[in-house]
Amino acid sequence: MEPCGSDPEVTVGSMLYTLVDPSVGHEVAYNRWYERDHFYSGCMIGPWLFAGRRWVATRPLKDLRFPADAPADAAVADPVDAGSYLATYFIHGGHEAEHWAWANRQVFDLYEHDRGFDERHHAHTSLYFTTGATHRDPDGVPQHMALDHPYAGLVSIHVDREGETSHGDLVAWFESSAAPALFADGPDGPSPVDQVQHWRPIIPTGDQAKAPMKLGTGPGTRARSMMLAFTTTTPDRCWDRIRELTDRIDESGLATVRLAAPFIPTIPGTDTYTDQLW
Repeated sequence: MEPCGSDPEVTVGSMLYTLVDPSVGHEVAYNRWYERDHFYSGCMIGPWLFAGRRWVATRPLKDLRFPADAPADAAVADPVDAGSYLATYFIHGGHEAEHWAWANRQVFDLYEHDRGFDERHHAHTSLYFTTGATHRDPDGVPQHMALDHPYAGLVSIHVDREGETSHGDLVAWFESSAAPALFADGPDGPSPVDQVQHWRPIIPTGDQAKAPMKLGTGPGTRARSMMLAFTTTTPDRCWDRIRELTDRIDESGLATVRLAAPFIPTIPGTDTYTDQLW
């Protein structure tokens, strides 16, 4: 294991984003397998992976997703309501290679020892690297602590950039043109959107794409960007702000929204929400 004492700080480098459905009738068994075993054995015990959190989309939250008509070759969830459980994991910046070398071996080893779960279907499982975060408050929750902070919701917004628009161009536009409205105080006080993190997919090559199961839709092209909006209320209570943001993105001509999907955190150690998926 490489030493990290020389690193200037704890920082997020990349993320595993895995959106999955249990098979109908296996919701409780899947939930228990994932949170009691796989969350740890498949991810958290790995080197340099330092934070993880599970999220769920109940039926009412799935009904908020849009657009429903994304082209098949650009869809993130296909159909748009595919994927009930989302798990997000942060890997320390500068040490990703060591973690993924471990993870690629670990997943096959677990399946070889009957510690997999066949009654599940990946909607979209991909790796992303971050280019930073935009905060509502000048001294807000640091990006690397977002999965540990008790946020009430998460909104995942995937877009495809248009023409020559770079990821940096899109982030700069967001910070200057979209963030002020998204983070503006409302009648009830501060904006419920606390921070927006900026991500790009890691396009796998060779053996990097191997897995003991199908992983759903691909990571997209090099024109793909993703925003993760962390909210202090459940997403349905601030969905108008998210719609305003995505409308701004589409109208900007810089990018096209491919999926906006809200989630709430699971309650570890319980089967809460397993009867609310369909």
